[in-house]
Amino acid sequence: MNIVISGASSGVGFEAVLDLIMDNDNHVVALARSENKLQRLYEIAKGLNPDCSLFPAKFDIVHDDYAEGLIPFVKQYLGPVDILINNAGLLANKPFTETTQIDFAEMLQSNFLGHVKMIQNLLPLINEGGHIVNIGSMGGFQGSVKFPGLSAYSASKAALHTLTECLAYELADRKIKVNCLALGSAQTEMLELAFPGFQSPVLAFEMGKYIADFALTGHKFYNGKILPVAVSTP
Repeated sequence: MNIVISGASSGVGFEAVLDLIMDNDNHVVALARSENKLQRLYEIAKGLNPDCSLFPAKFDIVHDDYAEGLIPFVKQYLGPVDILINNAGLLANKPFTETTQIDFAEMLQSNFLGHVKMIQNLLPLINEGGHIVNIGSMGGFQGSVKFPGLSAYSASKAALHTLTECLAYELADRKIKVNCLALGSAQTEMLELAFPGFQSPVLAFEMGKYIADFALTGHKFYNGKILPVAVSTP
């Protein structure tokens, strides 16, 4: 499988890449804003599987140039794309009364509009039968428990959830499936920022493996679904 994943430098994205590269049939372009963290990912991946096909690229999904940067890179190392995992994102933890419009704009850019740009730019490369996996959050899942300080983050994730449902129908004629995993807690840096001191029952590598497995097989069973992935609250 030819796979593109954003937000690969830490957390569940980092772990998903390490799971995907264990199969030599998978060819992975891993995107993140931190070149140093991508280098660490590459070194660990090569230590686990020296023959793996991992192609890291420093890329900001919001601000960087797709036409001159990402698209030629993907064409060079992958060609057509089978799976796109939209995992990049940011989290702001502020009381609503202290959250500025700029904070809301940054959350929407990082957690929603950046993924819109990724999908629009990569669509010409995605194969018939491809799978787009958006990484959402229980914070944006309708009817779930909400927490103080996460209004901008949760609202941006809710937008990503709705986009998933819309695209599943819009891309049906191309036989491209689109799903969203609304993640609950996993023990990551982002969790510590959202809930300082909370210990998740799910480790980052466990959630990363779940994401990797779902990206490879979930489209056989789901399309246009927002799937809650949580065993605790938060």
